[in-house]
Amino acid sequence: MSEPVRILPCPTCRKPVKWSSANTYRPFCSERCRLIDFGGWADERYRIEGDPAFDDVPSDEVDGE
Repeated sequence: MSEPVRILPCPTCRKPVKWSSANTYRPFCSERCRLIDFGGWADERYRIEGDPAFDDVPSDEVDGE
């Protein structure tokens, strides 16, 4: 017996999406919504809080140089 298919909202447009291996764009409903989300990350509209990975010190102020 197969498990029931879960239906979740697309993170971009909120359209219902079947969560199955047949949906190659999951959790998104389409490639368009996937690319919109990717563009948000590329434009730095989304951020994960935490300490910076690197110091914002110009290279000419680094000790020993």
